[in-house]
Amino acid sequence: MSNKVYKLKAYYKSDSLEAGCDEAGRGCLAGPVFAAAVILPPDFANPHLTDSKKLTAKQRLAARTIIEENAISWAVAMVNNQEIDEINILNASFLAMHRALDQLKKVPEHILIDGHRFTPYKSIPHECIIKGDGLYLSIAAASVLAKTYRDEYMLKIHEQFPQYRWNKNKGYPTKDHRKALRKHGITPFHRRSYNLLDRQQKIPFPERTD
Repeated sequence: MSNKVYKLKAYYKSDSLEAGCDEAGRGCLAGPVFAAAVILPPDFANPHLTDSKKLTAKQRLAARTIIEENAISWAVAMVNNQEIDEINILNASFLAMHRALDQLKKVPEHILIDGHRFTPYKSIPHECIIKGDGLYLSIAAASVLAKTYRDEYMLKIHEQFPQYRWNKNKGYPTKDHRKALRKHGITPFHRRSYNLLDRQQKIPFPERTD
């Protein structure tokens, strides 16, 4: 995977079945927000696993294989752009995590969340860890899964709208993405509740047909 060594913690509570959760895509102008939940074995160790943002695309895919092969349970879920517009991105991120947790084959006894806020999931205790994807292996694993699955989704919808270059920017507010927005307007995958341009400017919003 990588020659760089990271010293992430294996667990927050050693006596609990612990799931790490993280999301990907909160800051994007288009596409869903994805989240993952991962329960790792207590003896899981990988010195090259860390926050997905610190890994290359190739390293993330290699890490994903290791995570999926070794995790006690893992799941990935998404909340689409229309739902994001309806409930806002913060609530959508929590909902995506809840949907991922719903899919786990084992019910965790404790949940680790990357960030500082979370809507409680059922009656399971949780801990919010700021920059937790660089501190705990289970959160780092969740960040890798959320990121890689979201990237693959964006590559698929890029085929429908290649002018936005989602194969490169993955929906984030890059110059080329906003340039395409000015020229072509929005797609059914854009988040209408977001400031889609870097300054106030009229942008065509075609009527939805869904």
